[in-house]
Amino acid sequence: MEKVRTRDFIYTTDDLLFASTNYVHPDNRYISFLRYIPDPEGDRERNGKKYRKVSSDEAYTFLRENYPDYLYFCDVTNVEMMGVPHEKVKEIIKPDERLAQLRADFKAGKELKNPEIMAKLMDVSDFFHYVAGVPYENLGISGSILPGLHKEDVSDIDFVIFGLENHRKAMKAFRDNKNKPVYIEEVDKEIQLNGIEDEFWQRVYDKRMKDSSLTFDEFRWYENRKGNRGTINGTLFDILCTRDYDEISGTWGDTVYEPQGISQIECKITSALGAFDNPSLYTIEDLKVIDGVDVPMKEVVSFTHTYAGEVVDGEEVVAKGKVEKVIKNGKDSHYRLVVGTTRESMDEYIKLKESPA
Repeated sequence: MEKVRTRDFIYTTDDLLFASTNYVHPDNRYISFLRYIPDPEGDRERNGKKYRKVSSDEAYTFLRENYPDYLYFCDVTNVEMMGVPHEKVKEIIKPDERLAQLRADFKAGKELKNPEIMAKLMDVSDFFHYVAGVPYENLGISGSILPGLHKEDVSDIDFVIFGLENHRKAMKAFRDNKNKPVYIEEVDKEIQLNGIEDEFWQRVYDKRMKDSSLTFDEFRWYENRKGNRGTINGTLFDILCTRDYDEISGTWGDTVYEPQGISQIECKITSALGAFDNPSLYTIEDLKVIDGVDVPMKEVVSFTHTYAGEVVDGEEVVAKGKVEKVIKNGKDSHYRLVVGTTRESMDEYIKLKESPA
């Protein structure tokens, strides 16, 4: 079967749209999460049909009541998960291929949905190609634009950089050139990428924070420091990271995760090298369990973009999430704390021990 990476979308024979959440998959299905369902009253349109976006709770309820074949008890994570059976796959929509097609259509003058957003998408891709030096084939678009479900009036740009080193180059290029115009001779154009502008902060906060784990001021401080989100001519964009194919290793089932319960911990970050990967990875030391399951955890991982790049090497942090025992090739390896067991990441977080704001 076709290789499917994190952030690929899968369109199914039941007219459902899932987002892949894994780099490796079982033999018979693709691990993914339901994002859009058909709805005559929906606020998004694709190929003449209307759809709407669903939350984590809605997604599970909808599948349980209508399409239980997409749910299964996973013997790797030991929890109920979503996954698209191979026989249910109608189309795999890839971020790099979608961006390449949009670029070709844009250059050819074809009519595209929300042409203003498309023009900004072209500028973002040109910036990261020419200024950061990332090949076009390592650039992509995810989010609602990937399956063509972006709205006519407004949409964010979920920009994808493939390859860990490419992502580091893209982040540096953005940090070095943020808030100033850059003339790109090859396209004879001046492009300016800005940080998040004042009027967007509340919108970004409401989109990402569904509880009180971070105050508005704390969220703003972290996001400013991360530098993986900005604006272009009044449109928000994210700089997302996905591994290139040659950076993906392992097979489904060689590592198994056993849930242990919930814990709140304090610890020190020894390495945040994988902080922008998916999942984000932080290795830790000086562990102190404040509440919950008390086991010797070695790392914190985050499956939500909200806490990607949240903390850096040497910082003392507090975190809360689900504890898992990691078993590699049938042998106990270590314990980890998982943040973001749902997209909304309710009452799960990783942040500085002392509030920065």
